[in-house]
Amino acid sequence: MKKLSGMTIAMVSVCAASIATAQDASWKQPHKPFRVYGNTWYVGSEGLSAILITSPKGHILIDGTLPENAEMVKANIQAAGFRLTDIKVILNSHAHGDHAGALAALADASGARVIASPAGAAALMLGGNDPDDPQHGEAPLFPPVKHVESLKPGSVVRVGDLAVKEHAMPGHTPGSSTWTWTSCEQDRCLNMVYADSVTYISADGFHFTDDKAHPHRVEDIRKGLAELAAMPCDVLMTPHPDASDLLGRVAAHDQGKHPDQLFDTKACRKLAKAGEDKLATRLDEERKGQK
Repeated sequence: MKKLSGMTIAMVSVCAASIATAQDASWKQPHKPFRVYGNTWYVGSEGLSAILITSPKGHILIDGTLPENAEMVKANIQAAGFRLTDIKVILNSHAHGDHAGALAALADASGARVIASPAGAAALMLGGNDPDDPQHGEAPLFPPVKHVESLKPGSVVRVGDLAVKEHAMPGHTPGSSTWTWTSCEQDRCLNMVYADSVTYISADGFHFTDDKAHPHRVEDIRKGLAELAAMPCDVLMTPHPDASDLLGRVAAHDQGKHPDQLFDTKACRKLAKAGEDKLATRLDEERKGQK
């Protein structure tokens, strides 16, 4: 059963507003940085992920959490033993304020290049004010990133020996990306996956099935989910760590529990199936006129 702030959803009996407040509080709550595996580090908050992939020739940061968390993320990177100026590239899961909000400040502090999918790059430079975003008009805006390089879908971003591949996963936003790479400890190398959200939330009046306004959107969502299900996947991470129980799995790994919960080669398939189920529910609601 999925956990939410240490309690199962079945045990939570508060109103939706209270749940949102609890989530917001965890998003700003500091969390000590830690090694996920090999050269992959968690430098985000309690409720929002920021992932640092390190190498002797420079580092790659994925996501920055909220605008007000910029100093927290900087401090976590430094507490983990790394210099901000050694970050050469910043990537993004999707251009919403809870994941991209601090990117402008982190890019200024590090001097790193910011790279995203074509739609993601445009949205980052608009500060989230993207009319093609299903949540446009409701998702909070954030400080725009001055310059974002656009990469072709499926491209590999390289810094020294690091190679991080982009996988287009539109749905939550048009520019959503999943990122994959390999991290090693001694002679054991694992497939690391930072998978973007598989939820389909929107502002009133938006329809994923509106092909006239948003051509091929449902088809593209399904392609992204199929790619997620098929990719090599040893360690799954997500922009909201609760979505993959990342913090709990790492804690179990550190405690030496068996079987080791950090590693799950079926995790990406499970997440993709959850996305397919959520998409089916959303499309059914649209057909019935409930959305």
